[in-house]
Amino acid sequence: MRRVPPDAKCPVRPGDPCTLCQLDVTGPHDCPLVYLVMSDDDLHDRLRINGSTNGRQPGRDESTTRA
Repeated sequence: MRRVPPDAKCPVRPGDPCTLCQLDVTGPHDCPLVYLVMSDDDLHDRLRINGSTNGRQPGRDESTTRA
């Protein structure tokens, strides 16, 4: 069976699509990583702050930050 790429955006990586990176998920709505980040106040605040800059820090070369 072939997987169809999801249209959903990943809440943990602002601006990126959901890539179904966790086993047995169908999107962000049932992703355990998304659940953990959104249910932890400190992580959720960090995500909100970093998401406002789209997770990128000024002066950093994008080619060195992604694998």
